[in-house]
Amino acid sequence: MTDHDLSGYEKSTFAYGGTERRILRRGTGPAVIVMAEIPGITPKVLEFADRVAAIGCTAVLPVLFGEPGRDPRPEAHGMLSAGRYAASSMLKVCVSREFTLLATGRSSRVVAWLRALAAHEHERCGGPGVGAVGMCLTGGFALAMATDPRLVAPVLSQPSLPVAVSAGRSRVIDISPAELAVVRGRCEREGLQVMGLRFKGDKFVPGDRFAFLRRELGEAFVAVELEDGTANPEGVLPPHSVLTEHLIDTPGEPTRAALDQVLGLFRTRLLAAP
Repeated sequence: MTDHDLSGYEKSTFAYGGTERRILRRGTGPAVIVMAEIPGITPKVLEFADRVAAIGCTAVLPVLFGEPGRDPRPEAHGMLSAGRYAASSMLKVCVSREFTLLATGRSSRVVAWLRALAAHEHERCGGPGVGAVGMCLTGGFALAMATDPRLVAPVLSQPSLPVAVSAGRSRVIDISPAELAVVRGRCEREGLQVMGLRFKGDKFVPGDRFAFLRRELGEAFVAVELEDGTANPEGVLPPHSVLTEHLIDTPGEPTRAALDQVLGLFRTRLLAAP
């Protein structure tokens, strides 16, 4: 795989609260907000977005960091260049006040912008609501976005915030108690389901974090936890990125089954006839 030239994607911008960001969009039908992992919208993230568009949804990718389409693997640009690119994307996140990496009991400020984007895309694309997928650093954003009733299909793929540098941070996720109470209420009243995905040995997504979500959301939290040995061995890092870098896109593979389960949630919540 090499850099993606973004062909097939419509390019636009969206502004809210004084912040304007680039948007990539593909497909027709109800919107699914696809939030990339570090270092950005890679070719693998775009492959996932293609699958979302193929089932009849509009994949909407906000550019939160990184260079869209760039292949982050060392063999694409060299080890030194790949390292610099990953470091620059992470540095942007670390110095930005819109991302909360360590603090507990609150969501990142960028979530308000993402909620506004979801509302805009719902009005634009129609349908019963909006889906959202967060990955790694953005994983928990889909949960905090679900305080808006228009968000009907939240997916948390390897949610990695707050960074699990202590036992206390391992047992929570980046959402405020008030926001979590709203989501819990929606699960109880509306039958909202929240899907989470992780590899069992992933140190960035401790098992205690999923245990916390089970306690808070009960049966409404659908946990997909995979053995590390099911990850694509060609991934540069240890098993982490369920839907992208560590996906083995072959029928019968556990990671492919996890992808199909995510797409099934979108079909049920966004595309099924009322």
